[in-house]
Amino acid sequence: MAPEAPYFVTEHGQPWIPIGQNDAVTWPDFAGLFRRRDMAAVDRHLAWLAAHGVTCLRFMLEYCQTENRYLERPAGHFQPNMVRFWDDLFALCEKYGLRLLLTPYDTFWMWRRWAQHPYNQALGGPCRRRTQWLLCPKMRQAIKNRLSFATARWGGSGALFAWDLWNEIHPAHAGNDTVIFAEFIHDISCHLRQEELRLHGRSHPQTVSLFGPVLGHHPRVAEVIFRHPDLDFASTHFYDKATIDNPRDTVASAICTGRLVREALTHLSPERPFFDSEHGPIHAFKDRKRTLPEPFDDEYFRHMQWAHLASGGTGGGLRWPNRHPHVLTHGMRAAQRSLADFTTLIDWSRFRRRNLNAEIQVSPLAFAGFACGDGAQAVVWLLRQDQRDGQRLVRKTAPALPVQVVVPGLAAGPYVVTLWDTARGQSPGQLALTANAAGQLRIELPALVTDIALAITPA
Repeated sequence: MAPEAPYFVTEHGQPWIPIGQNDAVTWPDFAGLFRRRDMAAVDRHLAWLAAHGVTCLRFMLEYCQTENRYLERPAGHFQPNMVRFWDDLFALCEKYGLRLLLTPYDTFWMWRRWAQHPYNQALGGPCRRRTQWLLCPKMRQAIKNRLSFATARWGGSGALFAWDLWNEIHPAHAGNDTVIFAEFIHDISCHLRQEELRLHGRSHPQTVSLFGPVLGHHPRVAEVIFRHPDLDFASTHFYDKATIDNPRDTVASAICTGRLVREALTHLSPERPFFDSEHGPIHAFKDRKRTLPEPFDDEYFRHMQWAHLASGGTGGGLRWPNRHPHVLTHGMRAAQRSLADFTTLIDWSRFRRRNLNAEIQVSPLAFAGFACGDGAQAVVWLLRQDQRDGQRLVRKTAPALPVQVVVPGLAAGPYVVTLWDTARGQSPGQLALTANAAGQLRIELPALVTDIALAITPA
């Protein structure tokens, strides 16, 4: 954790931004690692990810959609093929400087296929019902045993970024109640942290993820997810029925992302990082059996990641592919490369950001504004919202408009504003400007058609 800002640093104190996506042991990019069927292909893929600015992969230690990727079978017996899979993946991630955000269970498929799961008491496992996962003492011990095994085996690797102690914690996992959440997290967190300190002399950052819409029905969960004293950073999953889940254009989902980041930051202490660790067109793909057209999905992806970063999230958020095949497109990788290059312009280790989406002034209103800043730095992203083409993309032939932005909250004095073309991944130039005594920086931009990002740093 950065000591002076709600972001991450490496063990050498260099800023580190989680840029990446969700992956799984059965999906095409990593399937070749199981039983070492095609390690060379996975090696090439990780090299390609690193070349595109990817730094972080979110994985579940097992994936339960099928019958042959359980980490334990029976419960307590760790499968040699899966252990070797993880041995090899950690070694490859070390080779290319990638880090892993690990969560111990695939709770979605474990719930849906509980009758087949090795933890089911009917199959010799510890727990009788899935509604008792967080309540059953034997299940609690099995969770601790898995985490103890995992950190003993892989916790000494520099490729481990953090633990998501429980994927999408939900009232249904505890008899449709949330009272146990705080105690469950405390128990599991302390156990893992003590194990890591004993084994490695240090512990890794911890979070617990939440399916975002749960907050609407159980607002008290915010106290646990965002402010639990044992957790180091907060993460939720950005799903919204009206926009993100089944996007009808590439703008509304970005605006929703900005709103969700701002809402999350209102729950957090100023020093705690936040990022969306799962999002994507889940309803379109899972329920409607529709893969978004690639040009549309590329722009939807790019817009969401910039809205996330500029609103104060750490990185661009982690996409769940929700495509067929279940991988990100080359256009999405280019968008990640662009974001990664932009992040070098800000000193994240000292950036005590606050969300400024509602505080910045943008004219004309044809552009939506997303921003975060402190007294010395700011990030701004402007998105055209009044023009669509026949594919529901932002119209590239729309008339260019001059744009004025007023960014508040900066210390008076000179600044450099670096312009960033998010689609091309390069800067078209810089502006030298001065914030007035009221802390306002007025920026007159060249005529814009679609979108632009701004990195504002002291001169």
